[in-house]
Amino acid sequence: MTDARDPQDPTTAHPRPDFPQQGQEHPGWTGPMDPPPDHGENSYRGSGLLNDRKTVVTGGDSGIGRAVALAYAREGADVLFTYLPEEAEEARRTTALVEDAGRTAIAMPCDLREESACREVVDRAAGEFGRIDVLVNNAAYQMSQPDGIGAITTEQFDRVVHTNLYAMFWLCKMSVPHLPAGGSIINTTSVQAYKPSPHLLDYAMTKGAIVTFTQGLAQMLVGDGIRVNAVAPGPVWTPLIPATLPDTVEFGKQAPLGRPAQPAEMAPAYVFLASAHANFITAEVMNATGGTPLP
Repeated sequence: MTDARDPQDPTTAHPRPDFPQQGQEHPGWTGPMDPPPDHGENSYRGSGLLNDRKTVVTGGDSGIGRAVALAYAREGADVLFTYLPEEAEEARRTTALVEDAGRTAIAMPCDLREESACREVVDRAAGEFGRIDVLVNNAAYQMSQPDGIGAITTEQFDRVVHTNLYAMFWLCKMSVPHLPAGGSIINTTSVQAYKPSPHLLDYAMTKGAIVTFTQGLAQMLVGDGIRVNAVAPGPVWTPLIPATLPDTVEFGKQAPLGRPAQPAEMAPAYVFLASAHANFITAEVMNATGGTPLP
């Protein structure tokens, strides 16, 4: 096993574009991706930062969600994660990674666009774990529309907003009664919140809203001892990319580091924000953009 803690040149630590052109149907799958995403399977080593924490990670079947679930488990946490029903094979891989770390994995197939599904997630986590120490809102939907706003259908707009905003709102609202003092909510925004790509207009809009929601909710819950923060990734090599973007050849080249992040490179931010090391940090957005300056 390599060790992610060893010094590395960040410009060459992972594959750089050009990548092969590749496309998939949404929601996308890890297996066909070239190069294969790195979730930290062979590099992430835990240090007991989240011992016995009870955590919920949405969209945990692949990409950033899988990397976070793996890292949380290796840090000592039990993990309930959600996935779309068609992603069952991906979910089995995440389950195996969590269980191989000696922790409990609960995999829940559901569509978080439905309020009832969010309620079932929270009820299951609270029922099986007894509490929720960390909620990670990671599940998201995007679809590139290079032809502009006229090409964004109401159906697409609804799916983007319900997946990215409604689900986050419902899960936070429902989880708060189960979060003890010392608990943590971590939302996933994006570089798109600050530097929107025109072809991702609706997605970028929701990511901007997540920043505002995070800052406001943090102030609302600070008296309860619950911290609320967000991570803002730049380009990350996940199945969502070949499933939603027309061009994968130069993906991530625009980042100053010259490449996209791997999911494994995002997970440490979520670990830190969930841990006691971040006790004085709330209402913040941790930028992980590969060098793109953000406000």
